[in-house]
Amino acid sequence: MKPFFRRHRPLLLWLTAAGLLLALFLLTRGHQPLMTFLVDYVTQPAKNAIGAVCYLIPIPLAELLYIAAGVWVMVHIVRSAILIRRAKGRRWDTACRRLLILLCAALTALDWFCLAWGINYYADGFQDKSGIRAQQVSTEELYRVAAYFTQQVNLASRQVPRDENGLFAVSRDEIFAHSTEIYPCVYEEFPFLSRQDRTPKRMLFSQLLSAMGFTGYYAPFTGESVLNVDSPEAYLPSTIVHELAHQRGFASEQECNFISIVVSTRCGLPAYVYSGYLIGYVHLSNALYRADRALWETLRGQLDEEVLLDIRNNSLYWQKWESPVDTVSQKAYDTLLKGYGQTAGVQSYGTVVDLLVAYY
Repeated sequence: MKPFFRRHRPLLLWLTAAGLLLALFLLTRGHQPLMTFLVDYVTQPAKNAIGAVCYLIPIPLAELLYIAAGVWVMVHIVRSAILIRRAKGRRWDTACRRLLILLCAALTALDWFCLAWGINYYADGFQDKSGIRAQQVSTEELYRVAAYFTQQVNLASRQVPRDENGLFAVSRDEIFAHSTEIYPCVYEEFPFLSRQDRTPKRMLFSQLLSAMGFTGYYAPFTGESVLNVDSPEAYLPSTIVHELAHQRGFASEQECNFISIVVSTRCGLPAYVYSGYLIGYVHLSNALYRADRALWETLRGQLDEEVLLDIRNNSLYWQKWESPVDTVSQKAYDTLLKGYGQTAGVQSYGTVVDLLVAYY
């Protein structure tokens, strides 16, 4: 074994260092003050600086990074098979070396992700900083807030242009053009949300994101917010605000959904106001459907036809993308959320309803 360790010493040291760093994260992640300090004074400033550079280039570098990583893995596997076949008497040694390289790369990428984003799951969140807490609500309370959103989404719907089919017709260009103007409306109430925003980027292969079941993502490696520009436009404004919430260091999906709804509905821009009330109505309506079908039907019957058209259009769009790819990607993301303490997984998105009722 000694000759083996001597031959592969650099890779083994690399693997050990990467493993120790991961172990350090796992041991300290429960210390919320430490995680908050690291986010506020180390990782978040670093991501902001990296993002400032990456935003000088109009295309999403994160997308290119992920593609390059996938290509490298495939090339490495193919090349490994060729080298092992040619090694003859040293096939075992060659196989171990190639595997070590792959393990070192994978573990380093995991360490990088934990430092860039994983610690955010254990730092102070929006609820900690705002004092607004998700709490159990009664069906009556849920109905009252859902009724309010029903009324407001109808009013907001009448303020946005529509096409010949009655669908939301604000162009994506216009939506993106106003994306940096949204957050100042809440800085007085939530000063910790204050920061300089940059226009999010459009994904080059948006249909691939649709196949995976996602409308956008925040890339902590490059500090970029990347949006799916193939999915229906009516939901795009609130999705942009959601991703910009991640830019502010909040990892919780339900908290970012809540931030998106509050900020969108208060910004004064019709497309964003409508999108915020629309996504808020959808969350509240889905919860009310489970709580009391009769009350849900009452509010559903009060929706303007144009709002129903946007909701149906969105449902039809995502139905055509239902596939094993979507199922696997959602399962993987669910596992990721649970791995970082989001015990409800994808279902944790429902917590936004409790936050909405508590706030409104």
